Amino acid sequence: MGAEERSTWIMLAVAVGGYATYLAVVLGQAAGTPLAEVPYVAAMLWTIGGAILVSIVLNILAGIVLRDGAGKKDQRDREIYRFGEYTGQAFLVIGGVAALVMAMAEVPHFWIANTIYLAFVLSAVLGSVAKLVAYRRGLPAW
Repeated sequence: MGAEERSTWIMLAVAVGGYATYLAVVLGQAAGTPLAEVPYVAAMLWTIGGAILVSIVLNILAGIVLRDGAGKKDQRDREIYRFGEYTGQAFLVIGGVAALVMAMAEVPHFWIANTIYLAFVLSAVLGSVAKLVAYRRGLPAW
């Protein structure tokens, strides 16, 4: 497994783990309270910041421990990266449009913020899965 594929696995695990942590914290605080009234900002900021930090640390550790292909990107890696990023962008667009519509409808901030956060997570997950499939099965022939 090359460095780019390993980085993709880390991104997938951190995105899922970070969002699961956020959900556990927010749902744990709900305890009978309507979700829109749960204090979510601190939990969201901490899980996003934590996910970024964990991702950086894991990539550094993986680069130190597993030196195979470190710093080497070939044409295939670049094409797979682009394919995965374009694939994941769909959820960012969908989430952005959904948040825009929610803001126009004056939906509580909790739901708008969580829609955007979910869109980023789904974008990372879908993009990572698309990259991993491309690494294992090759890029689709259009």
